Amino acid sequence: SSTMSLSEAEVQSARGAWEKIYVDSEDNGTAVLVRMFTEHPDTKSYFTHFKGMDSAEEMKQSDQVRGHGKKVFSAINDMVQHLDNSEAFLGIVTPLGKKHATQLKIDPKNFRIICDIILQLMEEKFGGDCKASFEKVTNEICTHLNNIYKEEGW
Repeated sequence: SSTMSLSEAEVQSARGAWEKIYVDSEDNGTAVLVRMFTEHPDTKSYFTHFKGMDSAEEMKQSDQVRGHGKKVFSAINDMVQHLDNSEAFLGIVTPLGKKHATQLKIDPKNFRIICDIILQLMEEKFGGDCKASFEKVTNEICTHLNNIYKEEGW
């Protein structure tokens, strides 16, 4: 059983929505990052290799951007697979949050930005229902990450 606020039905429909975008995890992960870097250029400052890239085209071609996009999507995929097991879910989210808070010193607002862009992309590609069924998941992820940040003294 779960301490999450998602019902079994919500977990199932969230997984269905995620599946659609995860099938092309590298391209979609890249698209999400490129949109973030373009719309929120300050986020590029965390990534030394992306700093000098100004054009979306250049970013899209970058192995580093593609690699990180894939990494982000695979981390979310792990979380999505464990939405019905809060212990396993926290086992993924906690180290990720700690690393971003303490080692990488990433502002936690960036998690919300990434989640919102994923939701936008879902809506553009697969419609509003797809987005709606994944929205609660992004809220769970961001809430847990923010809690970890608080514990780390942010």
